Amino acid sequence: MGIRRGEIYSFQDMESLLLAPVHRVQGVVRPPGSKSISNRVLPLAALASGTTVLRNLPDGEDVELMREALKRLGLPMRAVETGLEIQGLGGPFASAVGKPVALHLGNSGTSMRTLTALLAGGSGEFTVDGVARMRERPIRDLVDSLLPIAGNTQITYAAAEGFPPLRILAQGLSGGRTRIKGNVSSQFLTGLLLALPLCRQAVEVEVEGTLVSAPYVELTLRIMEAFGAEVENDRFRKFACAGAKAYVSPGVYGIEPDASSASYFLAAGAIAGGTVEVRGIGRDSLQGEARFAEVLQAMGAIVEYGPDAIKVTRRELRGVDVSMDLMSDTGMTLAVTALFAEGTTRIRDIGNWRVKETDRIAAMASELRKVGARVEEGPDWIQVEPPAVLRTAAIDTYHDHRMAMCFSLVCLGGIPVTINDPACTRKTYPGYFQAFQAIAAPGGKAAP
Repeated sequence: MGIRRGEIYSFQDMESLLLAPVHRVQGVVRPPGSKSISNRVLPLAALASGTTVLRNLPDGEDVELMREALKRLGLPMRAVETGLEIQGLGGPFASAVGKPVALHLGNSGTSMRTLTALLAGGSGEFTVDGVARMRERPIRDLVDSLLPIAGNTQITYAAAEGFPPLRILAQGLSGGRTRIKGNVSSQFLTGLLLALPLCRQAVEVEVEGTLVSAPYVELTLRIMEAFGAEVENDRFRKFACAGAKAYVSPGVYGIEPDASSASYFLAAGAIAGGTVEVRGIGRDSLQGEARFAEVLQAMGAIVEYGPDAIKVTRRELRGVDVSMDLMSDTGMTLAVTALFAEGTTRIRDIGNWRVKETDRIAAMASELRKVGARVEEGPDWIQVEPPAVLRTAAIDTYHDHRMAMCFSLVCLGGIPVTINDPACTRKTYPGYFQAFQAIAAPGGKAAP
C-alpha cells in the first residue's frame, strides 16, 4: 500500500509501506520523548524514595518493556493528567523468598544492561532474557565488571557464555574496585554507574581502553544527579561513588524529545527543504545526538540553533569525513543523507553498530547499494559515494527501527521507496510515518 498526502494509516500490520516521491518538506515537528532518557529515569524513579511524575514519556516498545519489567518488580505507577506517576520503592529491587521474577526485555539493550546491574544490587532471584537477537548481543563486559564488587551476589549465564539470558541470585553489591571495558558499548558503563549508589561501601570504577559514546555516559551522570546521587568523574577514565546512598525523587521530571528521532526530520530539511523545525531540543540539550545538526551544517545546510529548537534549511550538500562516536545512532541518518551530497562521505568510529539491533554497518551497506550507492565498509567505518541517479528499491529493515526511519529519506530524491516491516518503528517512534507525512505536505505541521 502506498502513502498519499492527506491519508493517515496504522502501519502496525503492514508487511511493507510504499512511500511516494517527495520533492519538498516544510513544517514543525516535536518527536516523542527520548528512549535513552526514559529508560534511565524509569528505574531510578522506581528505586527512589518519594513520588515522581514523568512528563513526555514516550510510548515506544522499548520504554513499554521497561515499564512492564518494573511492574513485575512490584513498582506502583499510574497515569495522571500531567504524566506517569511512580511511587518509588525507596530502596533496591527485591523478590519474595521462593518466588523468582522473570523479566523479558525483548531487544531493548538499554533495559537489559541497566536492569542487570540494578537487580544485582537488590535481593532475591531474577532472570533476564530477550528475543533471539538479544541472545546474540554481548553482556560479558558488564557481568565481569559487576563480579568484583558483587559480594555474595551470583550472576550466571543460562545459555551461551557471555550472552543473555542471565540468572541473578542477588544479595546486594558490596563495593570496592572494579574495571570495565569502554570500547564496545557505553550501555555497559551506564548500567554499572546506575548501580554504584546501591553498593554498601565506597566503589571505584576504572575504564579500560577508549570509551565509546561518552555523551550517553554524561547523560547517565546528569540523570543520576537529578535523583540525588553523586559520582565523581575523572575525565571519563575513572569514577567513584561513596555508596550506601539512596536515590531521592526530584518530584517532576520532564523528558526531552528524542534527538536521534529528530535527526530524520533535520536531515529532511537539509535534503529537500523548505525549512524543518524540531522543537523541544536546542543548544542546551542533554543528548549528544542533538549535535547532528552541526554535521548537517558542515555538509552545507543552513542550521539555526535556539534554546529549545533547531531549524534546518536546504542548501547544496557536500560529503564529509567525520567521527560519529559521540552521536553514533545519527550516523545512520548521515549515511542516507550522503546519497544527496556531492562527493564521498566517510563515517568513522562506529564499531558499536555491529552489536546493535542488527549489525548496522553490514545492513546499511547492503541497503545503500540497493539504491545505487557505492559503499565500502570496515570494522568501525562505512564510506558512501552517491549514485548519479537514485534507484527505487525495497528496503529490508532487519527488525531495526532506525533502518526504517533513515531509509524513508530516500523518497526525498523524487523516487518511490518501499520500507519492509514499517511496524518495527514501534520500538521508539510508533507515529513516525505519520509525522514524516505531515512535513511532506506544504505547510504541514506534525502533531506533538
